Amino acid sequence: MDLMDKLAQSADYIVGRIGDEKVDIAIVLGSGLGDLADSLEDAVVVDYHDIPHFPVSTVPGHKGRLVAGRLEGRRVLCMQGRFHYYEGWSLQEVVYPVQTFHVMGIDRLFLTNAAGCVNTSWGPGNLMLITDHIKLMGDSPLRGRNPDGLGPRFFDMSTTWDKAAQDVARSAARKCGTTLREGVYMLFGGPQFETPAEVRLARILGADAVGMSTVPEAIAASHMGMRTLGISCLTNMGAGILDQKLNHEEVLETGERVKGAFTALVREIVRTWM
Repeated sequence: MDLMDKLAQSADYIVGRIGDEKVDIAIVLGSGLGDLADSLEDAVVVDYHDIPHFPVSTVPGHKGRLVAGRLEGRRVLCMQGRFHYYEGWSLQEVVYPVQTFHVMGIDRLFLTNAAGCVNTSWGPGNLMLITDHIKLMGDSPLRGRNPDGLGPRFFDMSTTWDKAAQDVARSAARKCGTTLREGVYMLFGGPQFETPAEVRLARILGADAVGMSTVPEAIAASHMGMRTLGISCLTNMGAGILDQKLNHEEVLETGERVKGAFTALVREIVRTWM
């Protein structure tokens, strides 16, 4: 069975569970940020393991399910848990849900994540609007045969992060009274945290945050012409900036601490992103 047939089966199953009303925005909720989906009105929950051909998330803080419903009057589809390269999935498998959303007719993608802070002028708990990204990993989620139904073989990446959506996020942050940093996100494969030398390299290259997700999804979305917005919750300083070891518990704790501000910002963005 080829990729397009698999995507069609996955999309048909999801639509059969949540109904065929158009979804305005798909939202990927990162580590510690998944509770937003629990507040959706008229929610319908679909576990990943029930969806044909879907991977299953294995990371603490990722519930592993889709939640469809209404948020600020808009119909959204939330991923409570994403898939990562370090879990053993290929990058092609990592972006499978985003490709499924495209087949479902969803054209807006809102990516969130927990990231390490590289910019020494900022600190844990800050939210960062992703304006660009760096990927030095040799693999690509689009390596291999290119189905015509997804997008062109070769495509431009200069508009991956939608500028109009960024303006919406800036306006939403002002209305919410939230400081929204802006910067470049750099992808590392994980699961180990970056070394102090890698963090210094990221800073030299122009990165403001580092993490283990989001970029593959953004590449796939750009390939398919989806409008993509990204916000990172900076949960810890990168290795070597402070004299302390990094751990995943800190990521979850910081995500919990800023959950209120993050949720308010996401709600306002969803309400105004037309």
